Amino acid sequence: MALGAKLKELRTRKGDSLQAVADAVGASKAHIWELEMGKSKNPSVELLTELAKHFNVLVADLVGENPNAIGEDPEIVTMYRDLKGLTDSDRETIRGLMKVLKGQTKGKSEKD
Repeated sequence: MALGAKLKELRTRKGDSLQAVADAVGASKAHIWELEMGKSKNPSVELLTELAKHFNVLVADLVGENPNAIGEDPEIVTMYRDLKGLTDSDRETIRGLMKVLKGQTKGKSEKD
């Protein structure tokens, strides 16, 4: 789940207004709205930390980097766990393959 969607989900689940979240984390209401809408994509680490504290989650949960988070694809989690058992060399090979695949995916989306 993207950061914006995750923030909106957490905010609505908690019953907070945009202004309440903004006040709690020391940001503007407009900036929180921009994050939720995906218009602002690079929040500071400090802001992410404050948001995580406010919603009582890990920063990794906010940015989609926690393989143990609720709602994560079980197949992806299994793949992540399997990576731990590989040698450094094997993991480097997989990193290279991922870069190639990401490049192919990026090129396809730009053509569409």
